[in-house]
Amino acid sequence: MKWIRGVGMAISFTKTIVAQLKKEIAELESKLLNEKKKIEKAQAKINQVRRDMKLSQSHSDLSSKMSRVNKLNEEMKTSDRLQKDIMKELTAKKAALKLNLDKATTQDATST
Repeated sequence: MKWIRGVGMAISFTKTIVAQLKKEIAELESKLLNEKKKIEKAQAKINQVRRDMKLSQSHSDLSSKMSRVNKLNEEMKTSDRLQKDIMKELTAKKAALKLNLDKATTQDATST
């Protein structure tokens, strides 16, 4: 009887881990989407500033707009690096989830 109870506890523990991994994966996917949106917004702003640059009359106005474009490009690079980090973490979490789902399936099969 102890062996069956131990399997039940292991299944319960594995299910808790699976639930936590699913939650973390959802959070990472949300962060990834937010970073993608940031890049899209920055690109749209860059395009707008470049259109405005064509209408610039003064050197200082043009310089200011160039600085803005450079700042937006840096923001895009930062978001891109963050996306890559999130993707690495997401890949690791998905692998851990698969492993634990396989483990849970095996435990369910042995307990019945």
